[in-house]
Order: sequence, then C-alpha cells, then structure tokens
Amino acid sequence: MQNEKLINHWLEGSDKNFNDMMAIYNAKRYDWALYIGHLTLEKLLKALYIKTTGSGDVPRIHSLTRLAGLCRLELDERLSKKLTEINTFNIETKYETQKREFYLRCTKEYTNKQIEIIGELRKWLKEKLI
Repeated sequence: MQNEKLINHWLEGSDKNFNDMMAIYNAKRYDWALYIGHLTLEKLLKALYIKTTGSGDVPRIHSLTRLAGLCRLELDERLSKKLTEINTFNIETKYETQKREFYLRCTKEYTNKQIEIIGELRKWLKEKLI
C-alpha cells in the first residue's frame, strides 16, 4: 500500500510537470519547457522504479538512461538516443556559457520535436505502470 501511494505521488508530479511544460512552451520559454519535460520523464521512471524493485527509496539521480537501466527497461538504440538527448535538458551546470548553448539550441522547431518525443515516451512509460 505504501508503495502504491509513492507511485501515485510520482505520477501526479509527472502529470503536473507535463502540464507545466506545455504552459511554459506556450509562453515561448522553450529551454525551460524542455527542462520541465525532462522532469516529467524522470518522475515516471522513479514511479516505475518503485513498481519494478518494490523499493520506495528511489535513487537520487537525474539521468534518464541510468534510471531506465535500474528499472530493467530494455532500450533499443532509438530509445536510448532519445533519452540521452533529453538528459541534456537537465542543466546541471553553473557556467553561463553552457546554459547559453542550450538556450540557443531550443528553437521553436527543435522544442516542438522534443515535446512530441517526450509525449511518446510519457505514454510508453505510463503503459508500463499499468
């Protein structure tokens, strides 16, 4: 029962982040929208980790590919590349030049494509949680 509550906690957080991502996207803050998109998937993977392992103590990491591995997800090359790309949206740096490079990459077209991918991965992960 406790793990069910934790899974729901992560699912609700992911759903909220997905809605936030879309609101931020509509405000044309594309870099922040993609950052929140990363969080959307991270929280789903943490819910799946609880379901897969039975442990409510989720890893305190942000790497989507590492989390997927801990969830025992078999990723083909295509899925691995997508998660690796989305990992780059989690800016863990204090250097403004790296943040600026990410900001410049986040055009409307690039962001549209990535949000579509995030949506597909979100659906796929949610199906694994049923």
